[in-house]
Amino acid sequence: MSNVQKQIDEIEAEMARTQKNKATNYHLGTLKAKLAKLRSELINGPGGKSAGSKDAGRGFDVTKSGDTRIGLVGFPSVGKSTLLTTLTGTRSEAAAYEFTTLTCIPGTMKYKGARIQVLDLPGIIEGAADGKGRGRQVISTARTCNLILIVLDSGKPLTHKKIIEAELFSFGIRINQTPPNVKLTKKDNGGIDYQEMVPQTQGMNADVCRLVCKEFKISCAQVILREDITVDQFIDVIEGNRSYIPVLYVFNKIDSLTIEELDILDQMPNYVPISSQHKWNMDELMEEVWNKTNMMRIYTKPKGQVPDYDEPVILHSEGSPTVEEFCNRIHRGLMDQFSHAWVWGRSAKHQPQRCGKDHLLEDEDVVQIVKKAG
Repeated sequence: MSNVQKQIDEIEAEMARTQKNKATNYHLGTLKAKLAKLRSELINGPGGKSAGSKDAGRGFDVTKSGDTRIGLVGFPSVGKSTLLTTLTGTRSEAAAYEFTTLTCIPGTMKYKGARIQVLDLPGIIEGAADGKGRGRQVISTARTCNLILIVLDSGKPLTHKKIIEAELFSFGIRINQTPPNVKLTKKDNGGIDYQEMVPQTQGMNADVCRLVCKEFKISCAQVILREDITVDQFIDVIEGNRSYIPVLYVFNKIDSLTIEELDILDQMPNYVPISSQHKWNMDELMEEVWNKTNMMRIYTKPKGQVPDYDEPVILHSEGSPTVEEFCNRIHRGLMDQFSHAWVWGRSAKHQPQRCGKDHLLEDEDVVQIVKKAG
């Protein structure tokens, strides 16, 4: 056991012994900050970049294509290769032994007019974030995805789920979370200026903030908390390199489960039961993929012609895309000639509505671009 791992084990043991209350917040904050630094050192080596940085672990060299990218992550032999074949038609070698897939196998599928790239990643194992197996390559590639499908064998779903979540967390992936609404601005002087816009109930306060900043060698900064956060979330903000990625838990091989077992699994959030071998419940899986990736279809309408419903322009609805983003998706130089747009659909008050570049679009809007005269 390395010296760093020994220190990690000691800190984790001390945290487990420490009761959580207001009196221990300061001490626990210190331990969590030290633990985060040690885990980064364990993964990247002394003086290496923090866990989750783009240089910390090289992923598989797969060119990003299509409108969105999803990655299949799971233990060996849970059916990822069969699922890739079912979704995309791409043949990924499958057999009844572990580590059949030794590299990243890409495939492409179409759904609601969107081209979705699907990556079948090698089986993950416990200790992946520390470099066991090809874990670091797997997780580095997973960080490039818009959505991760954690494929679980219905025989051991909860055990595997916890292990995979821990490995992704260790490598800086925060699943089904949004970045904390915290502003951290480093300064040259003035100490730590700590402000709370909402009451903090989960362990953060001015003393803990200054302590964690000190551990990361930040002596002067403005910190504004706009939501109630934990100490761990504040450490994520300081590290500044976390990936916030939506996750769906895909329970495969449901043909081997009883109705009672399915009822228990059905209580879990972000869960889809399937059988990739028998192609059961693929429609629900694809609809959940669509919703989780926030894709929306915008149809183009050339002047004097009917809209092109076969090849929509795919935008991601998070943050409500504008007409300008729609134009840039078609061609980067289109805005130079832009005069206005005619928009039909749910975002328009009347049909059609004349709109500028800042108009917010909605799913299945029809847009006609009008260029400047001359």
